[in-house]
Amino acid sequence: MAFNIDYPPGATPLDADELASLIPGHITTQGELNEWEQLNIVQGEAWARKQRKEILDEAFVRQLHKQMFGETWQWAGNFRKSDKNIGVDWLKVGVELKNLLDDVRYQVAHATYMPDEIAVRFHHRLVVIHPFPNGNGRHARMMADLLVARLGQPRFTWGSRSLTDASLISATDTRHRYIAALQAADARDYAPLLAFARS
Repeated sequence: MAFNIDYPPGATPLDADELASLIPGHITTQGELNEWEQLNIVQGEAWARKQRKEILDEAFVRQLHKQMFGETWQWAGNFRKSDKNIGVDWLKVGVELKNLLDDVRYQVAHATYMPDEIAVRFHHRLVVIHPFPNGNGRHARMMADLLVARLGQPRFTWGSRSLTDASLISATDTRHRYIAALQAADARDYAPLLAFARS
């Protein structure tokens, strides 16, 4: 890769092997990478909205990531193979994801929480697991949107920004509020993330 990625606060840096897996050869700036990824994500979202199969399933979780990033990164849809600055031990990703999906299916079946809270808690735990080398926040937001829609609620607004909006992937006030809400959820206070998701 002929350029350095400018990581915003809270982002997951890629290692050299992951960076070498960039598919488009014309990208030379962070801005070009962001634009390319955003186009890929829009295609992934269009694919996801047409799906009628079970979404609380590892195959769907992986396929959605591949649809969102498959034209950008060769590793899209594959679990990470190294530890990062966030996330569970990479060897435990599959087990932790299975536990999460089982828990959320139970929460849905038993209406353990209101639909928004089920989806926001799901989003938070998916971010904590951090299954993929990169794109985890964007992927987890889309998964939460799909889940809350399946539960009969409107999709989230995530700080009045779309999934592809640069304000959630660059160092902006919106991203800072999002990261702060995730950190509050780390301490089991989900109110800020619930509020952010609907703001």
